[in-house]
Amino acid sequence: MLQFNRTYFAFTVFLFLLETAIALFVHDNFIRPYFGDFLVVILLYCFLKSFLNVSAWVAAGLVLVFSFAIETAQYFNMVEKLGLQHYKIAKVVLGNSFAWMDLLAYVLGILAVISIEKFTQKQENKIQ
Repeated sequence: MLQFNRTYFAFTVFLFLLETAIALFVHDNFIRPYFGDFLVVILLYCFLKSFLNVSAWVAAGLVLVFSFAIETAQYFNMVEKLGLQHYKIAKVVLGNSFAWMDLLAYVLGILAVISIEKFTQKQENKIQ
């Protein structure tokens, strides 16, 4: 089950740097709030697949459940309820505002992951 995968790890690092650049330098109404959420589930998926040898469906499901849990925590203002509102890292990681569109962005990101995985698997099967 535990197995290091350099390819997924390289994608994780790339996506983390891209997310960081978006957070620091993009201040708009689409890329940062929606495309960032779309990318974050792909980042989490790649991170999980960097260390765990699980199916694409299992990894995608875990990431989606985790993302929805974080969004639900935002709905219930968990950062404030836990007394962490003065810690920037808590607000960045857990977020501080619920949005239905974030859930859609997460689902679309996971659908993109599954589509890419299916496509690459088909290509690998053609080669073999």
